[in-house]
Amino acid sequence: MWWKNPRRSKFGRWLERNGISQSDFAQESKVSRTTISKLCNNKEYIPSASTLKRIMRTARTIDKNKKANDFFDI
Repeated sequence: MWWKNPRRSKFGRWLERNGISQSDFAQESKVSRTTISKLCNNKEYIPSASTLKRIMRTARTIDKNKKANDFFDI
């Protein structure tokens, strides 16, 4: 990426480290691109339970050891 966002969330940094675009993750998880963008750029944003379930299901296809606490302060 040609720019770096110092306020990027843990989830956003994880996507970048794994070379996954927000669009691809949104499509795979069936969560809106807007929500994925909020998750990546707003450290304080906490997704709803159903959204969190979809995100974690998709994240675990990439890294089986990931837990919600790795990304969000719940």
